[in-house]
Amino acid sequence: MSDPFTGGCACGAIRYEIAAEPIFMNDCQCRDCQRASGTGHGSYLTFPSRAQVKVAGEAARWGMVGDSGNVKTRAFCPACGSPVYLTFAAMPDLFTIHAASLDDPSRYAPQAVTYGVRAHAWDHVDPALPKFETMPA
Repeated sequence: MSDPFTGGCACGAIRYEIAAEPIFMNDCQCRDCQRASGTGHGSYLTFPSRAQVKVAGEAARWGMVGDSGNVKTRAFCPACGSPVYLTFAAMPDLFTIHAASLDDPSRYAPQAVTYGVRAHAWDHVDPALPKFETMPA
């Protein structure tokens, strides 16, 4: 295994350390991710087990129903507002972080684009990446 993935919010009130490798890294173009990022997509790393995640600090949370019909919960810093991580009611073991929250964002290497059906012409993601209309099964 490589070094743990570390990161947190902009002000440092929330920090995480993940002693696992991500199982998926994606740019998501769904409307929720567009709104949450303030641009055309969100960039994420998803890890297989919350048991390998340490989080320090208390996040504010907001749950919503995603395009899949499942509830996802966005966690963000109540002090600086930075989005930090997401969890999913239908897949409670998964833990997803925002790529921009990494201490070393260069560790992010997207593998696919999801919800490409919601893409805007002005949002230019890597054309070499596989693009899925929704979330691949």
